[in-house]
Amino acid sequence: MDDNATCHRTLAVQDCLDSEGIQRLVWPARSPDLNPIENVLDALGRQVAGRNYPPTNNTLIRALTEEWDKLPQQLLDNVVQSMVRRVKCCITLHGGHIPY
Repeated sequence: MDDNATCHRTLAVQDCLDSEGIQRLVWPARSPDLNPIENVLDALGRQVAGRNYPPTNNTLIRALTEEWDKLPQQLLDNVVQSMVRRVKCCITLHGGHIPY
């Protein structure tokens, strides 16, 4: 997902995209509303933080994997299904933040 971050705009990245025939799309500034993984990562983070014993650096990967496996499929389906509504709202707001 190209959010116009400096690391996404380097010449090396552009060369890689060009070599693969990938064309950049115009992407509104400040548009995490269009990045569905943000919602999933938020749910995952809340699950990990809500554990009886929050993970340490040594146990974080295992905790994330366990909680990822517990995420309900309905959550993922809802995020995907919401994209049409999100895009329409973003267009209506001319790329501005979607108020929730």
